[in-house]
Amino acid sequence: QVQLVESGGGLAQPGGSLRLSCAASGFTFSSYAMNWARQAPGKGLEWVSGISSDGSDTYYADSVKGRFTSYRDNAKNTVYLQMNSLKPEDTAVYYCNAGVAEGILTYDYWGQGTQVTVSS
Repeated sequence: QVQLVESGGGLAQPGGSLRLSCAASGFTFSSYAMNWARQAPGKGLEWVSGISSDGSDTYYADSVKGRFTSYRDNAKNTVYLQMNSLKPEDTAVYYCNAGVAEGILTYDYWGQGTQVTVSS
């Protein structure tokens, strides 16, 4: 079955960096685009970044553009989110996401999330 497992969250100071990882299994990882999204306390889910199946194209929300970088290692079935110049407003639970085709349907899969807290 499809599994997405995030890791790498934690506490960072403003201006600091963290790297999140999302290990995928149960589907042909190299065939699918991947996304990162986040949910801050008391707020809805916000899309953060997307990356194409081969990693050649990346997309970012305006709120993180120039600070976050998404990349992937298809040999390791893992996608990463490098977060630099962190701000307190980046505090959120971060999730990775994949839309996986099963027959004629596509199912959205999400990891369990990893907490990122940016505070001095």
